[in-house]
Amino acid sequence: ASQLFKNGVVNQNVIGCFCSHYLIIIQFNRSVAAELTQQVRLLCWVLTGPQFLESRAKHVHATWGKHCNKVLYMSSEESDFPTVKLNVTEGRDQLYWKTIRAFQFIYEHHLDDADWFLKADDDTFVVPENLRRLLSQLNTEDPLYLGRRFRPFIAQGYMSGGAGYVLSKEALRRFVKGHDDGSCTHFSDVEDMALGRCMETMKVTAVDTRDERRRQTFHAFPPDKYLLKQLTKSQPSHLLYEFYERVQGPGCCSDLTISFHYIRPVEMYMLEYFTYHLRPYGYKYRFNPEPRPNVINKGFLIKKVLSSSKIM
Repeated sequence: ASQLFKNGVVNQNVIGCFCSHYLIIIQFNRSVAAELTQQVRLLCWVLTGPQFLESRAKHVHATWGKHCNKVLYMSSEESDFPTVKLNVTEGRDQLYWKTIRAFQFIYEHHLDDADWFLKADDDTFVVPENLRRLLSQLNTEDPLYLGRRFRPFIAQGYMSGGAGYVLSKEALRRFVKGHDDGSCTHFSDVEDMALGRCMETMKVTAVDTRDERRRQTFHAFPPDKYLLKQLTKSQPSHLLYEFYERVQGPGCCSDLTISFHYIRPVEMYMLEYFTYHLRPYGYKYRFNPEPRPNVINKGFLIKKVLSSSKIM
């Protein structure tokens, strides 16, 4: 206990808890986020095109892209940006072909470089640290598929393409296998819905990505679309496809939000600043969930809420 308290003050470098009536002291050498970066390897691939490298992709690269373990920019042309050239043409009617070819490329060249595989658009803002926390609760060898879940067309729902979606390693294997053996086909130009059909066909489970308070973490639109209540009797158009209860106002969005879509370049830098730098002095976070048990190893441990008098 003397290691946990110095002069009556908690030692911030040590975490303690009672487990089976024993006090366990563990040195806290790394931040949780840094630890998860090593434990939950995230490959991010960004759907872009030659006409958007300067206006969009470079701003992803300068902001949230650097927080991924590996990031790839998928295009129809090779460039020094760098981009990966896929055997596709550009156009909205080619988005699903580009997605198929991108996942096939990743399966062939990068399957062992990561545990999870995120697809995002070049106008999507992502907080990889919050995504890793969610993924740390799951097993990448299970067939899992995560994102902003929409309701129509697919029985189990499908994930919004703009909000970004994530495939486990097993889901990636099944997606590639489905297109190899004909179980999945390019039956629609609607990328996210078509991929969702393949996921359901290949028995990949759509995961509920809401937080402990049932607030959404993936967002298919910018923050203002959700945070500001629209005073209309009819349901706002951006909420029509929601799989879960439709919520407007601050309760819409998790404090550990993972993504927003339709983000302009200047907003990329604003969101990065708000996410990683702006802090109100002396503010106690209203939502600070503990790390999950299955991510507790190699240097950190869940902290029980114990009074100092009990520990001492």
